[in-house]
Amino acid sequence: MSGSNGNGHLYVPQLAAIVKITDETYDTKTFTLRFVDDDYRKNFTFKSGQFVELSVFGAGEAPFGFASSPNRREDFDVTIRAVGRVTNALHAKREGDLVGVRGPLGNHFPFEEVMGYDILFVGGGIGLPPLRSLIEPMLEAREKFGRIIILYGARTPADRVYKSWLVELEKRDDIEFMQTVDVGDDSWTGNVGVVTTLFKKISVDPSKTVAFTCGPPIMIKFVIQDLLQMGFDGDHIISTLERYMKCGVGKCGHCAIGHKYVCTDGPVFSFTQMRALREQW
Repeated sequence: MSGSNGNGHLYVPQLAAIVKITDETYDTKTFTLRFVDDDYRKNFTFKSGQFVELSVFGAGEAPFGFASSPNRREDFDVTIRAVGRVTNALHAKREGDLVGVRGPLGNHFPFEEVMGYDILFVGGGIGLPPLRSLIEPMLEAREKFGRIIILYGARTPADRVYKSWLVELEKRDDIEFMQTVDVGDDSWTGNVGVVTTLFKKISVDPSKTVAFTCGPPIMIKFVIQDLLQMGFDGDHIISTLERYMKCGVGKCGHCAIGHKYVCTDGPVFSFTQMRALREQW
């Protein structure tokens, strides 16, 4: 099921209940959502990198990427920072409240296509949630991939999302995980600096590695710049592009970059595709 809500209409949201709310940072929460309709819930599927249009009735609608594994079938997560009308309205919701969901929408990260490759993840701040939707299924199919390296950067230790999950990643001996913060505190003993400073601590073979990056646009720009200098081919650099995807189905034009619509042609692009876009991304 993709792009339709079971009623056969792209524009009618499906009701979902907020079954769990997890505080991530002072302004960011993870919402676990479960569709109310049993049949719809059982048939609902998505792929890593896709997104939904989530509506708070009376406040509006906004796009959010999936932040959990597509192998989890009964519910799914979205991680949301409170920055405007819709997101603040969401943050005011409680467990048990209802929201509207349209989706899944957009394209997705490659999965089967990169089996056998080494995988490098580079996430920044609130850019980790979409990557988590790919990291989790890759870890569930760990034997099908080569090395898995995860680099994560945040502004401060408190600004890191999924803190308990990060601890779990640190304990694993079948991946390489490093994190950094721009500004440390008294308890921080890890790396201090932007996420690209972690590149000096790893050694990769660009010819057999696929890099996935997601984060603020300025971070993505410098990550890609460094990956190219390291010898990565444009097809081996996969990123997401950030635009306000108002309709989610390529009709309104809000998210157009050059000749592409982020909502339908993306939000996932290889750097080769990004480079071909006329406008500055």
